[in-house]
Amino acid sequence: MPELPEVETTRLGLLPHLLGRRILAMQLRRRDLRWPVSQQIESLQGAIITALRRRAKYILLDTEQGSALWHLGMSGSLRMQSPNTALRTHDHIIWQLDSDLELRFHDPRRFGCLLYLPKSADAAAEQVLANAKTGPISAQSLLAVLGPEPLSDAFNAKDFFQKTRGRQTPIKHFLMDQKNVVGVGNIYAAESLFLAGVRPTRAAQAITRKEAERLVAEVKAILRRAITQGGTTLRDFVNPNGQPGYFEQALYVYGREGEACKVCGSKIRAAELGTRQSCFCPRCQK
Repeated sequence: MPELPEVETTRLGLLPHLLGRRILAMQLRRRDLRWPVSQQIESLQGAIITALRRRAKYILLDTEQGSALWHLGMSGSLRMQSPNTALRTHDHIIWQLDSDLELRFHDPRRFGCLLYLPKSADAAAEQVLANAKTGPISAQSLLAVLGPEPLSDAFNAKDFFQKTRGRQTPIKHFLMDQKNVVGVGNIYAAESLFLAGVRPTRAAQAITRKEAERLVAEVKAILRRAITQGGTTLRDFVNPNGQPGYFEQALYVYGREGEACKVCGSKIRAAELGTRQSCFCPRCQK
């Protein structure tokens, strides 16, 4: 699944093509994505795109009428294409723009989504929806439960350390919990923990203040580097120009079980954490 750097790379690639453009027409070839595409999204037809934001792994396309919330899911991609380019089988949503280009959402597995966000929505109002036990999924409810952005001042060592107190969950799971900090998925959690010298299986409450400081600093640093280098090369991920990311060459532990640690030479091990394996160095990480 594309992680925060891949989503940010997509946003940055789309921004110059979308900002200030009018949505002339929409073609919804399939509405049955992860959640059904609401007819409300069609109210954005004719609107001018005023901003393109990212919140966690969601891309928010703003207009004066409201916003569209996109999620790439496991295999989705947003690309700019000429109308003369032949449609592919899994090009499910096409937006025609006044620039003689189209925004196309391609998603073979259909785990991505496109939801409508009313203009009046704000974080405080959405908390009520987030706590609702019934009713259809909404963009508001998805955004309401999100924690701080990892590259913002709201994600800091002091607050992060306090959140870990009394928490017995493995620190890697804690770091990947979107209520604690958003957008840190499996790859970057594994890499940040290695660089901070913290073993992924340790209880969150067991990390020290110094370790929390190192971990927060490494999360910020690795995400910034990954964004600069275009994200991590995954099987399905490509940026809006159709090119893969290039951060994979820099990985220390993710996907490297049995290989030599690039720092100390020890053999990288893997531990079972829930339904996933988490690679770590038994010497560098304590």
